[in-house]
Amino acid sequence: MSHFVRLKSVKADYGKLTAEFETSGFRISHIIQLLLIQTLSLILSGGSMNIFIQGIAASLMGVLMTGTAAQGGEIAVIETTLGNIELEFLDDVAPGHVKNFKDLANKGYYDGTTFHRVIPGFMIQGGDPNSKSDDRSMHGTGGPGYTIKAEFNDTPHDRGILSMARSQDPNSAGSQFFVVVKNSHFLDGQYTAFGRVINGMDVVDKIVNVPRDSRDNPNDKVEMKSVKIVSR
Repeated sequence: MSHFVRLKSVKADYGKLTAEFETSGFRISHIIQLLLIQTLSLILSGGSMNIFIQGIAASLMGVLMTGTAAQGGEIAVIETTLGNIELEFLDDVAPGHVKNFKDLANKGYYDGTTFHRVIPGFMIQGGDPNSKSDDRSMHGTGGPGYTIKAEFNDTPHDRGILSMARSQDPNSAGSQFFVVVKNSHFLDGQYTAFGRVINGMDVVDKIVNVPRDSRDNPNDKVEMKSVKIVSR
């Protein structure tokens, strides 16, 4: 195969990768690894690469390295009454929040809780043990009995980001979390982003649009039947 054909193939593949990266972070890591293996094979076999190919290889390596924390390991699967939501974690920027969420989920803490606050065009919020109660006045006031330190980071609150709810005290987060349905950059640096939705944003959109009362609590419970931490 001539170098021109290799170059055209890489350009086409790279364009495809860019589109797929936006929709499925899981698939792209495997594609990138395959391309990197091919590139390294060319180097080890004594083949030459022009500057463009070297740049592509370097860029792909950067994407692979920066995405490793989110790509690997475990994800959360939230089974709701309206469908499943899958979340990946940002262990590299908010390890304490990730550990706290996983620990609570593994204890069954979230099972049976609801999304007690839904605001169209903004977010859905859940994780309060008080939301298991029929006393709706208590929904949104509960927690695990402890708080964790803030881990504000550079992750923008884009659509699908998982972040931790808190009171006015930056270090007051406990168990309640939210998922934004629209870019909400006014939250950046003030709330700890620690994950993102990788599957089930359609379910999040259903939840945020259910009929709700004056306190933004759904009229009919949107329950988290279970929250499980599973391997990818």
